Amino acid sequence: MPRTNDEVARLLDELAVLTEIAEGDPNAFRVRAYQNAHRAVLGLDRDAGEMSEADLARVKGLGKSTAAKIREYVQTGTIAKLEELRAAHPRGQRDLLKVPGLGAKTVGLLQATLGITDLPGLQAAIDDGRLAGLPGMGAKTVENLAAAIGKLGLTSKDRRVPIADAMSVAERTVAVLAHVPGVVDAAYAGSLRRFRETIGDLDLLVATDDPEPVRTTFLALDEVDRVIGSGETKTSVVTRDGLQIDLRVVPPGSFGAAMVYFTGSKAHNIRLRQRALDRGLTLNEYALAHHDDTAEVIASVTEEDVYAALGLPWITPELREDDGEIEAATAGQLPDLPTLADIRGDLHVHTDLSGDGHEPLERMVAALVDRGRDYVGITDHAENLTINGVSRAAMEAQRLRLRELEQRRGDVRLLHGAELNIGVDGSLDYDPAFLATFDWLVASVHSHFGRSVAEQTARVVAAIREPSVTAIGHLTGRMVGRRPGIELDVEQVLDAAAETGTAIEINASLHRLDAPATVVREGLARGACFVISTDSHRIGDLDRMRFGVAQARRAGASKDAIVNTLDADRFLAWIDAVRGA
Repeated sequence: MPRTNDEVARLLDELAVLTEIAEGDPNAFRVRAYQNAHRAVLGLDRDAGEMSEADLARVKGLGKSTAAKIREYVQTGTIAKLEELRAAHPRGQRDLLKVPGLGAKTVGLLQATLGITDLPGLQAAIDDGRLAGLPGMGAKTVENLAAAIGKLGLTSKDRRVPIADAMSVAERTVAVLAHVPGVVDAAYAGSLRRFRETIGDLDLLVATDDPEPVRTTFLALDEVDRVIGSGETKTSVVTRDGLQIDLRVVPPGSFGAAMVYFTGSKAHNIRLRQRALDRGLTLNEYALAHHDDTAEVIASVTEEDVYAALGLPWITPELREDDGEIEAATAGQLPDLPTLADIRGDLHVHTDLSGDGHEPLERMVAALVDRGRDYVGITDHAENLTINGVSRAAMEAQRLRLRELEQRRGDVRLLHGAELNIGVDGSLDYDPAFLATFDWLVASVHSHFGRSVAEQTARVVAAIREPSVTAIGHLTGRMVGRRPGIELDVEQVLDAAAETGTAIEINASLHRLDAPATVVREGLARGACFVISTDSHRIGDLDRMRFGVAQARRAGASKDAIVNTLDADRFLAWIDAVRGA
């Protein structure tokens, strides 16, 4: 996506959130308009910065008013309406909307009646009983709010930022800094590069011999709210959303050593430094060098050089947690991890037939083929999802279109599927005979998140044991940093999946990353298999496959445990085996 589009999409999303707070209604016309505009910009195949106001206004989902705001940003670097809303609504109010059970109207009520404008204020009002005195805030509601805040760690002193939020900031900022004259390389490091689900501080690295233009550009970013400290080699800021970013500038010849050092983890680095000392060397952010008066540099330019000089193959950042990866590397037993190039199919894709889909079938398939997919599972929502579901008749009509499109194109295998809803009792949409007519079926939990462990486990296991179900989608239903997942007897679920051959999805959405890496590791140990899927609702979502691959790598999943690394013929044979054909 062009960088301008990324920036504009971010600002439109912020406008939607702040307008929701201002109007006290998530369904207000202007809120929906900004949300639609956000999606429209994400779907543009042109750079918004190079489009006229008239061109933008003709884009479905934008309109004249939003087009004018986009041109205002392109020409001035700001949007007056956004600045007005930022001034009126403290940053903490946006954080309140992240609490499950709190809507814009309640956020406004909290400010008007109790002066609460942030999460610490809300927690204090829960603790001292003031919140329970508000209209509509019964004891059970307050109890649920307190539980949600606790589970998500929203008021912790060591509060962490969900990976989706951190990745968005990191990639935008790196893209800006990489274009500063004199910059040789730029990247994010730290826990984000290790693909942790939540991030403390964001670490950025830039390689250049001229630090000042980098520092100046960094401090001028729209997202910077305040500066903690600024010097030639390190500058620290806090963004409008409360994320601390530490920018470090190093000479180009030290970039590899710096990436090792600042990627971490701390425990992994301690092991590397001890390994260096055992060889008479010293390792820091600038180089691996002799530990003597000469301080001769042994390796520093690339990470591969540093690891090789320590007698190790390069270890992927996702594994650097001192969880056995150094021992495995020493023994030559690192897993054969998947890469994006290994992914042959995407098996969880929605079209505009789903109520929440945004792309016609033909356009979505073309985009998938452009991304190198040899086979695709079209999985629109099944009928029991009331708002977005698809009837049996509509599914049958889509199947005919799918077969015709596959024959006409001749360059992709199209599997007709559905995303089924796992009912509270384990029941699924449609009857067993109709389910058997699909090529591929993903079954997912979309409701009743508060049931007991026994109930949740039973419903998921029941879906796994349905003969036509080929995969379980977003296993826990969690939204990272926003909604805890359902509680399961994970071992029982994974054993059932291993027994039946049903794949467990690794959902590539940064908001989900579900199944979690810990669950994937347990599944690998129990013989379960996995499928990496994008759960795409628009074309831009297809590009998040890389995040699903990173999640699999973090779990240490080898390629042979990921079924959509198989070529088309072997994959279809695998489906037949799972369904007992």
